[in-house]
Amino acid sequence: MRRFILLYFFTLTLPVFLVISVWQSRNYASLQRDVRRLEVVQEEWIESNKRLIAGITLFSSAERIEHIAVEQLGLTKKQPEEILQIRIENGRGRIDG
Repeated sequence: MRRFILLYFFTLTLPVFLVISVWQSRNYASLQRDVRRLEVVQEEWIESNKRLIAGITLFSSAERIEHIAVEQLGLTKKQPEEILQIRIENGRGRIDG
């Protein structure tokens, strides 16, 4: 009788384990596809960020800003003797220059 119960138990549990194994394999494969897709998206974002950082560096360079100020806006660089500084000390203004 004991042998019959063990045989019956294994006969019922073996398909359950097989189904669980197949289900787990499908989940794993699906997660692997998701990871690969997300890695591609991450690489695209990294490349986009690199291009944006390069653009920021280019557009914020001192030479470019000075060129725009001089050429497009007609501004000129002031000489040190042309600069007037006002300092506030103890509530009273003091003019240097």
